[in-house]
Amino acid sequence: MRSAGFRRTRRASAAAVVTALALTALASCGTSSSGDGNDDSGSGSSDPSAPLDPKAKVTLSIDCMPPAAKAAELREWNEDVKTFNKTYPNVKINGKSTPGQCLEPPRFTAMLKGKSQPDVFYAYFTDLQQVLDNDGAEDISAYVNDTSVPALKDIQPQVLDVARKDGKLYALPTSNYTMGLMINRKLFTQAGLDPDTPPSTWEEVRAASKKIAGLGKGIAGFGEYSAGNNGGWHFTATQYGLGGDVVDASGKKAAFNDDKGKQVLQQLHDMRWEDDSMGKTQLLKWGDLQKQISTDKLGMFLAAPDDIAYMVQQLGAKYENFGLGPIPGGEGTLFGGNNYMIKKGSSPDKIKAAVAWLNFKNLTPGKGQFEWSRTKADQLPVGLPQPNFFTGESKTKDDAARAANATMPVENFKAFMDNPVQGKAEPPKAQEIYKILDNAMSAVLTNKDADIDKLLDTAEQQVNQVLANR
Repeated sequence: MRSAGFRRTRRASAAAVVTALALTALASCGTSSSGDGNDDSGSGSSDPSAPLDPKAKVTLSIDCMPPAAKAAELREWNEDVKTFNKTYPNVKINGKSTPGQCLEPPRFTAMLKGKSQPDVFYAYFTDLQQVLDNDGAEDISAYVNDTSVPALKDIQPQVLDVARKDGKLYALPTSNYTMGLMINRKLFTQAGLDPDTPPSTWEEVRAASKKIAGLGKGIAGFGEYSAGNNGGWHFTATQYGLGGDVVDASGKKAAFNDDKGKQVLQQLHDMRWEDDSMGKTQLLKWGDLQKQISTDKLGMFLAAPDDIAYMVQQLGAKYENFGLGPIPGGEGTLFGGNNYMIKKGSSPDKIKAAVAWLNFKNLTPGKGQFEWSRTKADQLPVGLPQPNFFTGESKTKDDAARAANATMPVENFKAFMDNPVQGKAEPPKAQEIYKILDNAMSAVLTNKDADIDKLLDTAEQQVNQVLANR
């Protein structure tokens, strides 16, 4: 899952365990799940700005190939390999699936330390420093240009910026997300609220939450995480929405022990204890709120658009039951995403082949992951606002194709789309910080007499210690 922060682990519940069937499917499509890709012929130009010579023989091992349990996605992967090979017949792609979710932090760390990552390996926006600390990725700056990636000028600057360090580019994106406010349209209507106009301030959220909880039947108006690092993740998103921060610009000091940080905790405390609009069950983590809203027991929670696909595909919900608005406050929002890096020590031809594949598969409107007519034909979701990291002509083209092939009521996301909020990356040492902030979130949701000032003072001291050890 996650493109940023804890999203990587929360997608574990949606990922299927790969079986031997994946190897069979790959073999039948001319790909392989083995091999380290060290048979480059070296026949291409060593000039990084020159295009890949179609005659150059290159083998690429690439991870995060869809598992056999995701039959449609795996079929699309294999179709894309065949199409890619029409242009580059001498590039052999060895797709690799990993049991469980695509990327698990402990396995990822061990892979980097052991230098066992594939030639082209999947990472999250927050992983760059860890990869560089382990000397794991190539600087691809000279290989990425308007020729090798024609849509380069249309990729959102912030999406590329998170892949840069000291002016050098180390990754190319495959998806992105920003946080917004997910709503249950059915409960909004029942409570006399307009589902086409989700709350845009926390005052409006609180008022709507009370009305929805007033429906009774165990329905909560607003839900929030407070366990599994998810509480700290959402504290950060809410703080960003209010225009605040979690770590200062130096990256060395906590920045949340202020009026905005107090507002984050106070508004949750008041909705929980004064309004009784958040339900009795707390200490929730990722997956719990999705189940509640999918069964019409929850009116709202902070989420990214991809939660909708998960709830429909995995929990049996219906697309038309959900709406999406911008994050309350609208002064900023947490953003993240996924990208691919190229293993340090790769030959020029291997780097060029990797960039060519990533461009075709992930960065070209109308092709690869953006071939929406195929996605629709394969009965996969089309119409979610994200991933959508394009601007300019590429965005215009992609938006039109996405809307033309939509499998869901895209008008339900109009408030989110029409009111874009500038994204902010996660703080350094995000998971350690989130774990600390979980304590503050859980305290105000489980203890009516929680001392918010003391909670923030304690969290600030602990986060400063974490940052001092960077």
